[in-house]
Amino acid sequence: MEEEYICKIATLEEMNIKWDEEINLHSDKENWTYWKTQNIDNFKKGYSIPYYGLLNDKIICEATAIVNSKVTQNPLMLIDKETVYLLGFRTKKEYQNKGYFSKLMKYLLEDLRKKGYKKVTLGVEKCEKTNKEIYEYWGFDTYVKSGKETYPNGEVIEVNYYLKQL
Repeated sequence: MEEEYICKIATLEEMNIKWDEEINLHSDKENWTYWKTQNIDNFKKGYSIPYYGLLNDKIICEATAIVNSKVTQNPLMLIDKETVYLLGFRTKKEYQNKGYFSKLMKYLLEDLRKKGYKKVTLGVEKCEKTNKEIYEYWGFDTYVKSGKETYPNGEVIEVNYYLKQL
């Protein structure tokens, strides 16, 4: 069977499937249950755009573009009429390092450019050196600012934010 990989904006049904998988995979279900509710609500209100990569109709990777500053922490300089904030980069372990997420990233950046956005931002925890290198490779090399974010369970993380021009 030939593999069929497609990138697309997720449907509500696909979001429910993916978030239920994430909740089942993680021990900190409180965070993941909260994030599921928030992400689905943001999608319904038009505050976010969920992008999924599907291999043979199976969701294997994802990323989300936040287009409304009301629904993220530290939105100043990260989201405006020309700028969206990307988050929630995930690829199932068995599909990592095979180019699937890179194809999804190219798809979503082109889609956002077509929608009229000129810049994209993202955050990376200070301790995530490998992720920072990957983001630099994708062109997120302009430092914007640093800040703290708080998870639903109260855990606080330190984040550096970067920008890429489209």
